[in-house]
Amino acid sequence: MIRKLLTFALTIAVLSGAAQTMHAADPLVFISAFAPGDKGAIHAYRLDVATGRLREVHRTTDPENPFFMALSPDRKFLYATHARQFSGSDDEQVAAYEIVGDDGQLKLLNRQSSRGRATCYVEVDATRKAVLVANYTSGSVTSLPVRKDGSLGEPASFFEHRDPGIAPSKRKATHAHCTVVSPDNRFVYAADLAIDQVVSYRLEPTTAKLSPNQQPFVRTPRGAGPRHLTFHPNGKDVYVINETANSITSFSYESKTGVLIERQTIATVPEDFDGTSHTADLKITPDGRFLYGTNRGHDSIAAYRIGADGRLTLLEIEPSLGKGPQNLAITSGGELLLCANMPGGNVVVFRIDSRTGRLSSAGEPLTVTMPSCIMIR
Repeated sequence: MIRKLLTFALTIAVLSGAAQTMHAADPLVFISAFAPGDKGAIHAYRLDVATGRLREVHRTTDPENPFFMALSPDRKFLYATHARQFSGSDDEQVAAYEIVGDDGQLKLLNRQSSRGRATCYVEVDATRKAVLVANYTSGSVTSLPVRKDGSLGEPASFFEHRDPGIAPSKRKATHAHCTVVSPDNRFVYAADLAIDQVVSYRLEPTTAKLSPNQQPFVRTPRGAGPRHLTFHPNGKDVYVINETANSITSFSYESKTGVLIERQTIATVPEDFDGTSHTADLKITPDGRFLYGTNRGHDSIAAYRIGADGRLTLLEIEPSLGKGPQNLAITSGGELLLCANMPGGNVVVFRIDSRTGRLSSAGEPLTVTMPSCIMIR
């Protein structure tokens, strides 16, 4: 009897250990709730890749209006925008957090000024020595040095966007909407939707300083309103999603000079759509075969196949199952795509068909207050 009891206990322990191992393998997902006070928070979830289910494990209520986030390359730190009043009269901040333990607890290290208003994008360079931010309302880009403990130093660089081709008296407001570091960590690209430019900077990681590139910008189609951009895993192609034109423009990337050369522009909404819609985000699968972009208004996700020459072919335009798809994230294995429908108040998990690239819903949408950004650890 004792032997049987010991055998039974050992079996339970083994099964329990296996279950814990499986649980630990589930990726940690951070989702920001773009709201003030207690409603605004950074939620941490465990994602069951097999089922697409998200299970909340922690909630950090310290950040105010956390619109956008970024993870450090070593996945030990998270950086988020922080604003008592988003797009108010005061400069906003970037908050640095250490990720403590496995349940998504965030320890605030410090905050630094972004030197701008409506801070809407955060990026960490490959060396974890520089954080780059875009300020939408003030149309500027700021770089911040990262200390050894993950906290942020005072701004090292600050640039306000201007269109040199337009007389000062006729210049309109600028709206920087992203700061994306090139795969080789030499350049930073900031899409400015007000002046139809992707502005280019050289990056010096050791000092976190930016300087204008020899080709200071490349123009997108007139009236396109470039918003976000992403590099292909091959490091040779760049895709820019255009907010006002509802399109995606692809470029080839010259790594030696940082020059972008336009290749193709393709629509994100059906030809017969005559309503109001604005794009938001785009993501590429880790294998580089498929690209997805969001339409707010049409409330859909456009899916494309990426050809060997970098050109896009439309596969489908799938409903986002919520209002205003704001942000996307794809799991490291390319199995799932997560979509944050910000005004719709939900996060939807889609399964990606590895053969066709088409999307299918994986479970019920998750209710979240104003979800604006998703980061998968």
